[in-house]
Amino acid sequence: MAVNLVNLEAVDKVYGTRALLDGLSLGVSEGDRIGVVGRNGDGKTTLIHVLSKLEEPDGGRVTHANGLRLGVLTQHDALDPAATVRHEVVGDMADHEWAGDARIRDVLTGLFGGLDLPGFPLGLDTVIGPLSGGERRRIALAKLLIAEQDLIVLDEPTNHLDVEGISWLAAHLRNRRSALVCVTHDRWFLDQVATRMWDVQRGTVHEYEGGYSDYVFARAERERIAQQEETKRQNLVRKELAWLRRGAPARTSKPRFRIEAANALIEGEPPPRDSQELMRFAGSRLGKTVLDMEDVTLQAGDKLLLKHLTWQLGPGDRIGLVGVNGAGKTSLLRALAETAHTAGEHTSPLVTGGRIKVGKTVKLAYLSQEVAELDPAWRVLEAVEAVRSRVDLGKGREMTASQLCEKFGFTKDKQWTPVGDLSGGERRRLQILRLLMGEPNVLFLDEPTNDLDIETLTQLEDLLDGWAGSLVVISHDRYFVERTTDRVFALLGDATLRMLPRGIDEYLERRARIAAATAGPATASPASGTAAGSAPAAASAPAKPAGLSRAAQKEMQRIERQLEKAEARETELHSAMAEHATDFERVASLDEELREVRGQREELELRWLELAESEGA
Repeated sequence: MAVNLVNLEAVDKVYGTRALLDGLSLGVSEGDRIGVVGRNGDGKTTLIHVLSKLEEPDGGRVTHANGLRLGVLTQHDALDPAATVRHEVVGDMADHEWAGDARIRDVLTGLFGGLDLPGFPLGLDTVIGPLSGGERRRIALAKLLIAEQDLIVLDEPTNHLDVEGISWLAAHLRNRRSALVCVTHDRWFLDQVATRMWDVQRGTVHEYEGGYSDYVFARAERERIAQQEETKRQNLVRKELAWLRRGAPARTSKPRFRIEAANALIEGEPPPRDSQELMRFAGSRLGKTVLDMEDVTLQAGDKLLLKHLTWQLGPGDRIGLVGVNGAGKTSLLRALAETAHTAGEHTSPLVTGGRIKVGKTVKLAYLSQEVAELDPAWRVLEAVEAVRSRVDLGKGREMTASQLCEKFGFTKDKQWTPVGDLSGGERRRLQILRLLMGEPNVLFLDEPTNDLDIETLTQLEDLLDGWAGSLVVISHDRYFVERTTDRVFALLGDATLRMLPRGIDEYLERRARIAAATAGPATASPASGTAAGSAPAAASAPAKPAGLSRAAQKEMQRIERQLEKAEARETELHSAMAEHATDFERVASLDEELREVRGQREELELRWLELAESEGA
């Protein structure tokens, strides 16, 4: 029987007049892996602070097992700014001691890319004080994971981690014996690590078995049943009123309903978006040309980011952009945006070669990582209406500023809150709202999921499903990228841009191969005793793979265009087969053509991969 590690009994926690925890009773046992979700402000962080005894409850009791080894990662670290990374992470251990520990090697390599911390100026001997918040957070996480724990409590652990880091952390937590309680809005991560879910809502917690996907199905089923119960109650009330008015006895038969399996909830549901219809509509809004890059070289200072890039963003394209930090993802979007905002008359200063062609009808909106400053005295609704009072979302859908505010979690009362009183997540939501109110037909989103809770993310995804335009998303949130885009491109740090037919899985495989190929004696240098205070050896930096030749790059781009046509033809054939389902000869003919198209597509994908591999991919 699993040992109980933490118990909460009738716990209350009140801030001002609001009860964030109301008579809450729950527990954490050995082997539990619990994901915590809920809207911002509903009490997720308060719950784990009370559970960890970082805050005292106003009522009730929190009990920890005797000798509980508890590790907590909060959103604000307690690292000594005067200390070095070495002191905080490995303490007084000699190099040969910690480098001989498999867990420490795994944590340092997974979180920092190498035992010598290649991203830090002095490696392990870097002083913490001048480091960024993201770097400090990774150090705090490494310090926690290196220690032995019975229970690990994590508050937004994926913040400031890239796709590779998140993938590593999920695998690491799955392999640990420690129990886990984790607050995060990263839904892919929750599916990987959680076996139970806590949904924090209005002072209470709803518990669900399974990861995030199981939670979504179970919650939808619970809400369906609740809706049926409410409908049933209202019908009974109406019948009772009718009986009273008639003044005669009457019997009412209770409506019967069955609880269906969660999969039945999506039976008959159409796909999230009709890509072909949206592309046709986007083409009518944008024309044939959106943004064309011809032989473009991109440079930031002395650093070469992209070399001789020829690439097109077409009408209705939905692109996910992933890559290693510093490879130039944000710089690429910024260069395109700066050129587009001058209608192509002036090219971005980041472009040192080639040209960018901008379509005449392009109206681009760019969500950067920095939250735009607004007048703090403005009300939320005023800030949105300052852009436009109504917005056309396409396909006959129109919303007022107030309706769109409500869709993004700003209730009628909240719409009159001064901007200066909003939290970071609320400001981020407001920034996205203002962009959408501008009715752009090209949208660049750079880390749009920062500070957004899961409910707001699903609302944003729902809006983007019906949005007809060209979309480019940079995000470490794998779920969001896969949910909102159709194709994934990657910057792998070798000054080239590559399409990944198999998406982020392929990106992680490529990065693993690159890491394996560049791993050498330099990675083991700490074990042989690097002198304290010395800079990491130059040989420890990952070697850059060779770039693609111009001929290979052009052929790969030609193949990508052919792949798009093949995918479009497959969709048309599926529709035609459904339309002529009763005409067996016609269906047989269409099926034969479909097999041919699939064979051609597979040959194209194989050739694309062969080119990528042969050119040093």
